[in-house]
Amino acid sequence: MIRGKGVAGALFGAVALLGCLAPAAHAAQCGSSPAGFEAWKREFSAEAQGKGVGQAALSALMQTNYASATIAADRGQRSFSLTLDQFLAKRGATTIVAKGRQLKQSQAALFASIQQRYGVPPGPLIAIWGMETGFGSQRGNQNMLSSIATLAYDCRRPEFFTDQLYAALKLIDRGTLSGSTRGSMHGEVGQTQFMPKNILAYGTGNLEVAANALNSTANFLKAHGWRAGAGYQPGEPNFAAIEGWNAAGVYQKAIALMGRQIDEGGGAAASR
Repeated sequence: MIRGKGVAGALFGAVALLGCLAPAAHAAQCGSSPAGFEAWKREFSAEAQGKGVGQAALSALMQTNYASATIAADRGQRSFSLTLDQFLAKRGATTIVAKGRQLKQSQAALFASIQQRYGVPPGPLIAIWGMETGFGSQRGNQNMLSSIATLAYDCRRPEFFTDQLYAALKLIDRGTLSGSTRGSMHGEVGQTQFMPKNILAYGTGNLEVAANALNSTANFLKAHGWRAGAGYQPGEPNFAAIEGWNAAGVYQKAIALMGRQIDEGGGAAASR
């Protein structure tokens, strides 16, 4: 028995030694300042190439810059800690509801077709559209790929944004996005601000076009459990789909409230 243990131990030691001699496979090292970004890009690019990312996307990645503005925005998301009333006031809910009611009427055919296909009524879609980009007027002017690459490099949430970066590179290889695509601070693009993974999963056409973005948003909500005809206020069946869209509780409640006011029409806008 003792001899057997000795043989097993020797074999284990040999295997361990071989493991030490083999080249180590490791992810590119995250960082918290611009200093290591260029080295990280080279390491990540080599890893991405090994996973089948094409030359067009790799070239775009190597041309990205460290997005200091994105890091500042990522560290300063204070509005989600506001009360619901404060959040509604800060985000201009009264204006969103008033404009949303007009759009519901002027684009009734579009919203009817979306509701028939996905079961999602106009209110929450219009509320998301208004909240995210002021109905397309504020879509962001940051380089999408630089923003996402910076956040994938940053040590705060590298796993989440590494997945988003791979999705963005795939979309660039497909020609859906490019290295010059502009978006918001965290890499969101389009009229309702889709991240790359969600574009791959739920996007329908060019998301800079409102009709495509609204269809895609409804597609997202349906995929996250939206049931035609069910309620979408907190505690009702479809509220979970709104929770899937954005993790901040105050945002979720704001969308549900504004959506209801848009769908019902009349009354004081954005009042509870």
